[in-house]
This record gives sequence, C-alpha cells and structure tokens, in this order.
Amino acid sequence: MGEEKLVLGTIAATAVIHPTARIGEGTKIWNFVQVSEHAVIGSNCSLGKGVYIDRHVKVGNRVRMQNEVLVSNGFVIEDDVFIGPGVLFTNDKFPRSHKTRDLTGKKWIVGKGATIGGNATLMPDINIGEYSMIGAGSVVNKDVPKHAAVWGVPARFQGFVCYCGNVFKEKNPFQGEKQFQCPECGKSITVTYPSKENSKS
Repeated sequence: MGEEKLVLGTIAATAVIHPTARIGEGTKIWNFVQVSEHAVIGSNCSLGKGVYIDRHVKVGNRVRMQNEVLVSNGFVIEDDVFIGPGVLFTNDKFPRSHKTRDLTGKKWIVGKGATIGGNATLMPDINIGEYSMIGAGSVVNKDVPKHAAVWGVPARFQGFVCYCGNVFKEKNPFQGEKQFQCPECGKSITVTYPSKENSKS
C-alpha cells in the first residue's frame, strides 16, 4: 500500500463520519477513523489511524489522539489533551451481551492538558484531572487528581507533574495542599494530595 494521505482537505477518504457529527476547523482525521452519531470534535485536533469516537462523545480543541484510540460514550475530553496509541476508554463495569448500560446523565471528564500514555485502560465512572499524566499500560480505576502522575496496574499515585511534563516524585502523599516550583520551566503549581486509597502503597 502507498503512503497514507489526507484528502478532502482534512478527512481521509477511508474515514467514516456520521452526518450528525460535528468536526471543527483545522482538525485532521486519518485513515479508518470512525466518528459516530452526535459526536463533537473541536478545532485543530488530530485523530490517528483507526480511532473510534462513540456516540455523543465531546472532544475539545487541539486534542491529539494516536492510532487505535477507542473513546466510549459518556466521556468528555477537554482542550490540549494527548492520548497515546491504543488507549481504551470503557463505560460499563459489568457488561453483558444482552444489555446496554443506560448512560443518561452520565459524564466523565478528561481535564485540560492531561496526558494518557499508550495502551492505558480507563475504567468507567472516573475523572482525569487537568494536566495529570497517566503512564503507558496503566489500568486506571479511580479518579486522578489535577497535576497527579499515576502509573501501574492498577494505577497508583507517584507524584505530581508540571505543565511542562516534569514529574515531582513524592514519598509522603498525605500532606494536604502543597505548592511546587518546577526546576525545568520555573512555573509554580498548587496541588492537593489524593486520598490514601488512590496513592502508592
């Protein structure tokens, strides 16, 4: 096969976009992407090969999804989020083939500026804080606080991460609120330590 190319401006010919979906200006959609009914994709996003966006999913601006990401109904992805290849967003803790969960009124947020590493799995009914970072291959089954760095199976709190991506590792995560100044970029962040059950044991 030849080199993949975007056609029709920003949407590959092999992509399947439902007529009720809305795609923002400047967004690039690559081969074999599927965007389902009433999904909203913001401006200047990039959806890699094989991405699946379920019904009613909302994606903000400047979001970058690598190949084979699957986003299930119920998720809202805010601006400037990076999602690595093969990330899976699930929306039913107890699925059966003969029933579909009623998602009326359900909404889970991936906060602005968050990073989710490749092949991570996000379980249902959790929220991901702004500018947090989830390590590759993690299974996330609890809320991730703002600026928190988590990884593992299941994902555990490892420290905090700056806007620039620099991680501050922490061994004593039960000190309430704290301020860090990043030695890499000089910015300050104010964070709140997660509950004990979300933390590294």
